[in-house]
Amino acid sequence: MIRLDDVSYTYPDAPAPALQHVSLEVPRGSITGVVGASGAGKTTLAKVIAGFIPQVEGGELTGSATVDGRNLSELSLVEAVSQVGLVIQNPFNQISGARYTVRGEIAFGLENLGTPRAEMAARVDEVAALLRITDLLDRSPYALSGGQMQLVAIASMLVLRTPVLVMDEPTSQLDPAGTRLVFSVLDTLEEAGVTVVIFEHKLELLQAHADRLLVLADRTIALAGTPTEVLADERLSGWGIGATRYTRAARLARERGLIGAELPLPVSFDQAAAVFGAGAGGAR
Repeated sequence: MIRLDDVSYTYPDAPAPALQHVSLEVPRGSITGVVGASGAGKTTLAKVIAGFIPQVEGGELTGSATVDGRNLSELSLVEAVSQVGLVIQNPFNQISGARYTVRGEIAFGLENLGTPRAEMAARVDEVAALLRITDLLDRSPYALSGGQMQLVAIASMLVLRTPVLVMDEPTSQLDPAGTRLVFSVLDTLEEAGVTVVIFEHKLELLQAHADRLLVLADRTIALAGTPTEVLADERLSGWGIGATRYTRAARLARERGLIGAELPLPVSFDQAAAVFGAGAGGAR
């Protein structure tokens, strides 16, 4: 579905590339998580996949970036946004400011696409119910908390029903309950066949919901695999990414001789229970 082949990108007047020799594939109807330290190039990669680079940002892009076989650099921005929805990190920058209510804000993209009014109203109600923001529909977008505004920004993309959704740290403004809600919505989207690429720092939720993880380090894809494979890799700390609480606990237990060095590092609760159970069973 999404394919990047040897993609490098340099912003206008920048002294060095923000991305170098990035190659990746994202299967249709999957959830792919991308992790990396701050400044690793995650937002740049999100904009490449969404077709905003170089069309909006300018600069020099080399290599090939395609969605469903279509080269993004050859699409107009209108064509690109009909294929890929982009949720940016800061919801304050995604709210259009052109509508006075949340209902109008969510419907804004559909209005520009000429969607019939009855269908537009039904789709707005549907995504509002999905994200549990129905009670906000008649309020001003600028009278909301940061977390509420982030849910509205997500709704404004979901309502477009693009086959691909790219989300750049979509839970940065959300409390734990809101964060869990967004990840549960991702599962619903996957069941509906939507291809999701999510850039996040919340490793435990990525482990539970993503089909595959990519590590962005040194301006390229340094590691790819299943969440268990990636999150147990000893190199993550060197890339400034960290580890799940279960992996950290197991490493500490290993250092203190509580579990054997031969046991695999867990990345989830169930894996940790198995590893610590095995370690306790073998203790003298």
